[in-house]
Amino acid sequence: MKDSDVIVLDEPRLSVADQFYLPQVLVGLGTTMKHMFKVLSGTDIVIQYPEERREDMPVEQGGMLLRTYRGVHRLNKDEEGRVKCVACFMCSTACPARCIHIEAEESPWQDREKYPAKFDIDELRCIYCGMCEEACPVDAIELTSMYDIVGLTRQEMIFDKEKLLRIFDQTVEDEPM
Repeated sequence: MKDSDVIVLDEPRLSVADQFYLPQVLVGLGTTMKHMFKVLSGTDIVIQYPEERREDMPVEQGGMLLRTYRGVHRLNKDEEGRVKCVACFMCSTACPARCIHIEAEESPWQDREKYPAKFDIDELRCIYCGMCEEACPVDAIELTSMYDIVGLTRQEMIFDKEKLLRIFDQTVEDEPM
């Protein structure tokens, strides 16, 4: 290695005011005040949860109601009522939180090679980014607009294949594929 390949960085020196973090505190207070005035003037939307819910305020654009929230996952079913997933592992590969666990088996159906024998999503680990939904080549996994899920234990928040399919049955009327 040559000396010209090495870059030496000097640590930046903080001024006395910066050492007390006073400018940063004032910037933070300014941001808080700006948001407070927006709320008080009525230009910012505030809902009183749980009396008011997000569904009461749909966003309409171009004559269509838009889903503005990514909530709990669901596994979609095909026309014959079977799980649509082909166990390609694309969703678990794309997931930055590594919260999707799939175990594949040979499919009993002729139209695909594999299906998920086990499909688990740890909803507490998930960051609801939608990468799994984008990566799926057969649109088997979707994020619904359901956001009021509750679990008393960590195990209750690990959704298995059966629970994800039940969520499909609950949401397919309101949110078709």
